[in-house]
Amino acid sequence: MADLLQRACEPTDEELPSLLVRPSDDSQEIQRTVSDVIDTVRIERDSALYRFALKFDGVELSSLNVSSAEFEEAERLVPETLKQAIRVAADNIKAFHASQLPQGERVETSPGVECWRKIVPIQRVGLYVPGGTAPLFSTVLMLSIPARVAGCPRIVLCTPPSGDGSVHPAILYAAKIGGVDTVYKIGGAQAIAAMALGTESVPKVDKIFGPGNRYVTCAKQRVSVNLCSIDMPAGPSEVMVVADSSSEPAFVASDLLSQAEHGKDSQAMLIIHAPRIEGMRIADEVEKQLARQIDYLGRHEYLLPSLSHSRAIICERMERVVEVVNQYAPEHLIISTAEPEALERSVVNAGSIFLGPWSPESAGDYASGTNHTLPTSGWAHSTSGVSVDSFIKKITVQKLSADGLRRLGPTVQAMATAEHLAAHANAVSIRLGDAGKLRADIGGTL
Repeated sequence: MADLLQRACEPTDEELPSLLVRPSDDSQEIQRTVSDVIDTVRIERDSALYRFALKFDGVELSSLNVSSAEFEEAERLVPETLKQAIRVAADNIKAFHASQLPQGERVETSPGVECWRKIVPIQRVGLYVPGGTAPLFSTVLMLSIPARVAGCPRIVLCTPPSGDGSVHPAILYAAKIGGVDTVYKIGGAQAIAAMALGTESVPKVDKIFGPGNRYVTCAKQRVSVNLCSIDMPAGPSEVMVVADSSSEPAFVASDLLSQAEHGKDSQAMLIIHAPRIEGMRIADEVEKQLARQIDYLGRHEYLLPSLSHSRAIICERMERVVEVVNQYAPEHLIISTAEPEALERSVVNAGSIFLGPWSPESAGDYASGTNHTLPTSGWAHSTSGVSVDSFIKKITVQKLSADGLRRLGPTVQAMATAEHLAAHANAVSIRLGDAGKLRADIGGTL
């Protein structure tokens, strides 16, 4: 049987970039489609959303928002075991995110000059939860709970409807647990456009959160230019697993497959820390487990395409492993080695890290408490995952006493005058009774 993962041993610096490349689609076609959708929603508003629901989701809706009766029905349909699981996950997510609430620091930078930051929640936030291959009710928790912890007054959620015009009951139950105000049956780029622009039914929001396919990601990037803020570009899911001779091949294979099943454009990368011969043996063992697990998992239509652009890279030196990890900047990084903390200390580019054999990525996806809305496509080089910080603003405040301004004023005057900004200097001089001196300095009249 051919290897499911393409292999590379000790790649050179020149070879490595091609091994770490992500799968991509025709971005120009996606951009054209998304631009058309946004322009149509801008002009036609609700009527465009109804038409797109029929075109893209195959459903003729009578209303865009989920009714209270639908929420009640959803709660009845969700099994009690799943309700309990959702509540446990929600409690853990809330506990972890509540610990992130910042306190505005207050500093007297010089006598009579106080500076601090005022922490305020974003007033209107829009959450997007994909439909895709599975009902991602866990994403509802990951987005709504931090928003509530931060104190956002208005939280709306968009998610694609199913063929009968309903929203999956678990999504609605999670929305209730998370404190979402309104759920709308809108998917794809049109949902992003609706929240960014506002329509008759959907309120305009200040910031949009949530993962999605390439159309959703493209739409988020476009509206972020001049309509509203976004959490991050979040594209196809990805995982990088670091293994060595101590790793359990079955665990490693299960972690690779747990991300590969998200979609055909997902990517699962295996980095093996071992000499060449030992590394090839480890890769063989992981391959056997991949084949076995694929046989009983099913979902071949997603797993096999994902694995076709996934790779196994063997590196003998730990320094090289660190270079590969930080260059790729994975959304999820699983370090399943004998000493995972040793590698973790050197990692500077990753969305979320999972240490040791008993920390599967799925724990973070659902219930450990950390957030699973993370940067993909290399954005972990510069962007963090969603947290309470994502839902708040920090406004700087300063207060000067008369004595404070007298002490600091000459510094401000000197700097403003040197920059030829006379009005800046005048704002200080007029308070200190130095307007006459300022006129002399600039050779004019005030």
